Amino acid sequence: MTSLKPVKGYLLVAEPSIIGDISFNRSVVLLAEYNENGSVGFILNKPLPYNIKDFIPEINSSMPVYNGGPVEQNNLYFIHKIPELIPNSIEISNGIYWGGDFKEITSLLQEDQIKNSEIRFFLGYSGWSNQQLEQELEVNSWVVSPNTYKNKILGETDASFWKEKMIEFGGDYLIWSNAPEHPSYN
Repeated sequence: MTSLKPVKGYLLVAEPSIIGDISFNRSVVLLAEYNENGSVGFILNKPLPYNIKDFIPEINSSMPVYNGGPVEQNNLYFIHKIPELIPNSIEISNGIYWGGDFKEITSLLQEDQIKNSEIRFFLGYSGWSNQQLEQELEVNSWVVSPNTYKNKILGETDASFWKEKMIEFGGDYLIWSNAPEHPSYN
């Protein structure tokens, strides 16, 4: 498969060879930042068994929280597609935004003004120092893919997203789409 260069807003799809890496095995990461200083992203397809009210009791919402990556897992992050409702948001690309005024989010959630398909919460993030991601790409740890879903990606990604990307890639990746997550368990 031809490998594209990483770009802010693109997806990093874990190669099947990333077995045993708890954080990144079968992960699909949205790159929120990519520049000469390094990269930041959020794993889109690893829901945790928690919802937002488990971390912020004053928010009476059952919106799920995802594992964003292994960095700063004691912090809550979010991406969304409603910058008109959340001041101080930063556009990643394709109508997807990162961060913003959390007090406003709290208020909007309490008023039931935000849908699951408009925002996603994460514990932690995925981060790479300068040239680290490039080194991982050189050893074929990731496939770079454009985000063809644009901002609809927030409502369409779940635990099966990696399998769907394997099917989309086709060829040798098809066999991995049906392989067990832990081949040694067979």
